[in-house]
Amino acid sequence: MGPVLVLYYSRYGATREMANRIAHGIGEAGLDARIRTVPAVSAVSEATEPDIPESGDLYVELNDLEECSGLILGSPTRFGNMAAPLKYFLDGTGGLWMKGALENKPAGVFTSTSSLHGGQESTLLTMMVPLLHHGMMLVGLPYSEPDLAVTSSGGTPYGASHTAGPDSKLPLTEEEIRLCIGLGKRVASMAKLISSN
Repeated sequence: MGPVLVLYYSRYGATREMANRIAHGIGEAGLDARIRTVPAVSAVSEATEPDIPESGDLYVELNDLEECSGLILGSPTRFGNMAAPLKYFLDGTGGLWMKGALENKPAGVFTSTSSLHGGQESTLLTMMVPLLHHGMMLVGLPYSEPDLAVTSSGGTPYGASHTAGPDSKLPLTEEEIRLCIGLGKRVASMAKLISSN
């Protein structure tokens, strides 16, 4: 059984921290997590990124998506939508769509915003759209996760979220951490269930 891919873009580190917590939940559910990121997009057409980042997680490759048994996608919010680097990568997955490489695999989403009402839910919902086009089965966070009912920062039924503050430096709250772990567990558990049938 392939790993659950945690694919994210992070500008200031909060989304990356969420990815690590989600990966912890995947491990708790008994599957391997593969964490990958995407390079930044430059407005200068001549600018390129090295094939291997100088630090942090490796860049995703299309075969990471083919090999995964589930996908959890994360991005900071950009005007209520995912960041351009992640969208740019997803726009290049048409070949996988043609092959149905992601069909019937479980998927979840997560995001980080500067403010509580900075577009967390709209970002999560719009991130789901390309996953639906790929034929993936979306997994959210049910209210049986007790932190959803008490969080005063991030956390939605659509996926895990974090409020990073105006300077993007607020750490994840205990509720946000548990919801990230819960999302990882749910997607991994669904991947195991699907593979057993």
